[in-house]
Amino acid sequence: MRHGRGKTSLATFAGGCFWCMVKPFDELPGILSLVSGYTGGHTENPTYEEVGTETTGHYEAVQIRFNPDVFPYSRLLDIYWRLIDPTDAEGQFMDRGASYRSAIFVHDEAQREHAEASKRSLQLSGRFKGKIVTPILTAGPFYPAEDVHQNYYNTHRYDYNRYYEGSGRDSFAKRHWRRKEDQDELRRRLTAIQYAVTQEGLDEPAYDNPYWNQASRGIYADVVNGDPLFSSTDQYDAGTGLPAFRKPLHEGYISKKGDLRGGKVRTALYGRLSGSYLGHLYHDGPQPGGLHYQVNSAALRFIPEEALVREGYGEFAGLFE
Repeated sequence: MRHGRGKTSLATFAGGCFWCMVKPFDELPGILSLVSGYTGGHTENPTYEEVGTETTGHYEAVQIRFNPDVFPYSRLLDIYWRLIDPTDAEGQFMDRGASYRSAIFVHDEAQREHAEASKRSLQLSGRFKGKIVTPILTAGPFYPAEDVHQNYYNTHRYDYNRYYEGSGRDSFAKRHWRRKEDQDELRRRLTAIQYAVTQEGLDEPAYDNPYWNQASRGIYADVVNGDPLFSSTDQYDAGTGLPAFRKPLHEGYISKKGDLRGGKVRTALYGRLSGSYLGHLYHDGPQPGGLHYQVNSAALRFIPEEALVREGYGEFAGLFE
């Protein structure tokens, strides 16, 4: 379902408890709304309690409204597969029963083709020993869940964090998506310094890195997965000998975590989807805003202005007009 810029599409995914299916997609570029709800069953307007009896046929699911020109359906699928155990036909992780099964509900034939191709690719990859059993189904009526279940990871953070940590989702994802084979592939693809920075958290020496005094116009992408992170229009000289930016191109591509290394309390920056270590966020930047994104050159790939369209970043060409 490919539309012009400004138009929207729907994607619907079931992956066990719908509390856990919102945060991974929320606030990414092009994601317009996320609704937890029920779909795939034979009753109208079911309640949480009714679905929990496993008599309605409904799945707990999340429905995503998104702009496919900003964040394509294929990338939603890439995220989805990393959230579930696609070899489990009886539920997901510690949640058992029909309402907790995984499924991709497609809204048109283009989505079906993308979903089936991604499922075949996952099966052929050998990442999972068992058969990929997650079905691809035609989307039907979707019933929003009760208000208490919407955006649960934000409205009930303590309960959500306890549930998520106990569910086994995170350990399962690390076991299957950060295998030795994956790290070996990264070692082959990246230079030694790029690997040490992005995967091992090394910080480069000041003034001894390619982009600290970059003068050309263009954008900086995540060296691991190509996500657009920063623009030269927001770059400034912070006097640190490392690339400094006032803001990212989109906050949704960045994640922030506490960093206590070296006895200091700092905020570390990571590529949200790649997991790559980028650098640190400080509050000594120029006004307005006062933010200072200090980023290692080795975590970035520079795409000059004249190459943006050719390399698939044409949406950012307008920054330099």
